[in-house]
Amino acid sequence: MNLKESILAEHSRKNCNRIIKYVGNNQVRFDELVKLFLNSDYRVIQRASWPLSYIVDSHPGLIKKHFGKIISNLRKPGLHDAAKRNTLRLLQNYPIPKKYQGEIMDTCFRNIESPNEKPAIKAFSLTILHNLSKQYPDIKDELKTVIESRWDYETAAFKSRARKILKEL
Repeated sequence: MNLKESILAEHSRKNCNRIIKYVGNNQVRFDELVKLFLNSDYRVIQRASWPLSYIVDSHPGLIKKHFGKIISNLRKPGLHDAAKRNTLRLLQNYPIPKKYQGEIMDTCFRNIESPNEKPAIKAFSLTILHNLSKQYPDIKDELKTVIESRWDYETAAFKSRARKILKEL
């Protein structure tokens, strides 16, 4: 299978599943998918990000050697929303290495505070911060304050996730 051609063939759940199955737990194929994800063509990035996030859920060890590049990519100006969303989606279930935790916290707080970020990006950022607050209880107050300050301006998806988090805080 030519991974790039498959990614560009169609943007569908069926194609995403086909790519997930093809890559499986194969590090070489995963490396190729990451290379496409870090590409400069927004359509390739967008379509590679979807299966990437699901593969990491199933095979978290595959991302270890790429973690730093993926985190750096998350802060790239003009990054496609799909790439942000799917990167944050995979981070909400992945144990973030200590050396990246501060950078991730900063990125997530910025996402939540931004009036221009998409609801899913904010929701995943909330979950990541909530997870990190278990290791860093001192961010709980800041998280609560940010949620409360954004409450009147946010979507139902944000409020649903935030409500669950506030109960636990």
